[in-house]
Amino acid sequence: MATNKHIIHGLFGDEEPLLEACKKLRASGIRIKDVFSPMPIHGIDGIIGVPRTRLAICAFIYGLIGCGLATLMMWYMMIHDWPNDIGGKPTWAYYFAVPAFIPITFEATVFCAAHGMALTYLLRCWLIPGAKAKNPDPRTTDDKFLVYLDLNDEQAAKAEAILKENGAEEVSRKCSYVVEPKYVLEETH
Repeated sequence: MATNKHIIHGLFGDEEPLLEACKKLRASGIRIKDVFSPMPIHGIDGIIGVPRTRLAICAFIYGLIGCGLATLMMWYMMIHDWPNDIGGKPTWAYYFAVPAFIPITFEATVFCAAHGMALTYLLRCWLIPGAKAKNPDPRTTDDKFLVYLDLNDEQAAKAEAILKENGAEEVSRKCSYVVEPKYVLEETH
């Protein structure tokens, strides 16, 4: 048995028709693979069905690492290695001087969280030197919006109609033939 796989690109000039088309596609049971946009679109994740990311957990972990490293650094330098009497603060225990260390702890927490998130973003999106762009149409980096659909035979015609009636400037379809082999093992005696 063979089926056709259709990759459909719907190109829009504005975000409002794009959002309406996405809502109607989802309402008709069509899964949206991705949306490419020259700017962030508020609320599009929920409309196209993208689940919440775990990036906030990563940011929290990077912040904890920064906080821990700053605390360890201040304890080692100011209490253990070379204790100095600064402003009459006691130097025999870390917890006596914690109020003086709060600004440094905060700055190190923010520094590690920000740099960790930047590196996580670049690696997760594979934005490294020499990486090939995943963007199907270069106009989406300037002023166009694109809906990327990956559908089977039954849904392709319905998706094209929805895109066109919601104001898509261009709708293009690429079709590939997919063969699903059936393996039948027969023994002959």
